[in-house]
Amino acid sequence: MLEPLKEFFRGSRGGQGRGGPPPPAGKAPLNGSAAAATLSVRPSRGLEEFFTQIRDTSGLTILDLGGATQKNVSFITDLGHRLYSEDFLRMLNEAFGADDTVDQTNPGRIEYFLKQTLDYPAGHFDGVLVWDVLEYLNPVLLNAVVERLHHIVRPKAYMLAFFHSDDKQDAVPCYTFRIDQLNSLEIVRQGMRRPAQLYNNRSLEKLLARFESVKFFLTRERLREVIIKV
Repeated sequence: MLEPLKEFFRGSRGGQGRGGPPPPAGKAPLNGSAAAATLSVRPSRGLEEFFTQIRDTSGLTILDLGGATQKNVSFITDLGHRLYSEDFLRMLNEAFGADDTVDQTNPGRIEYFLKQTLDYPAGHFDGVLVWDVLEYLNPVLLNAVVERLHHIVRPKAYMLAFFHSDDKQDAVPCYTFRIDQLNSLEIVRQGMRRPAQLYNNRSLEKLLARFESVKFFLTRERLREVIIKV
């Protein structure tokens, strides 16, 4: 049921094809995905900052890279905006295998992945809820994704991304994020996953140097919330 629901929420792409390399054989699910999910609700200064920037406008187009969840769809559309959803981690698993089991530096597979997840016109989005997906990309794929995000988001728009702040962990909790209120999130822990790389503030500033500004908030889950102005 996910795919029809996803297409309904995000709307048509005008019949664009989805050609490219097939997914790798024997791909594995997210680590711990079979385990019972753990739910918590907590304040989010990053989310509050994101909505502060768009609260006085309506009719914006927002991209959610966490996949379609009814809470996020309802919350964003109730504010008068249109929401597109991409299940970024699921497509990452299909294109490269779970935990980077297929080479993330292959140019053809990178192009295939970008076509499946971020194939939108220049300046199409007024904001992006990136969540924590970027830290599972190796540097070559990550730079390609960041470049594509910069292309599809209009100037002066905002993105919200999360990164784990402990750079000594071999595996980090993998979450689903659901918007509870303008300044709070439901966080559903889905198990553990090995990050491709962990970042401190300086390395994130370097990664996001082409954007106008980067602002950090540190949470009790040792997540670094990052507001990125395009």
